Amino acid sequence: MTKRFAVRVCSGLFAAAAVLVSASAVRVAAQELPPNDYPTTARADYVYACMAVNGQNRAMLEKCSCSIDEIANILPYSQYEEAETLVSVGLRGGENVAWAHAPEFQEKVKNLRRAQVEGELRCF
Repeated sequence: MTKRFAVRVCSGLFAAAAVLVSASAVRVAAQELPPNDYPTTARADYVYACMAVNGQNRAMLEKCSCSIDEIANILPYSQYEEAETLVSVGLRGGENVAWAHAPEFQEKVKNLRRAQVEGELRCF
């Protein structure tokens, strides 16, 4: 009975140590991410929209994934997010979105468009 208890305690300690090691490895990996790394959901949204326009097959999945990777290499995520927001607001139209057509905002949208073109040239 004592040996079984000792074995269970030891195996429990090994499991706890393994969890701690893997958790610290994840923490270290998260700290080493580049500043322009995009969240998975942002990349998935882009790929989903790209495939909806260009076709839903394996080749398009690879091309669209490549395209968002290229955009991420060019634009930091904060700039990408700002430009995407401006584009979606601009699609609404009307007087309420007139501010989105200001030159400083349009420059952000132009930077996004340039990055998208670069992604298309390299990946499609």
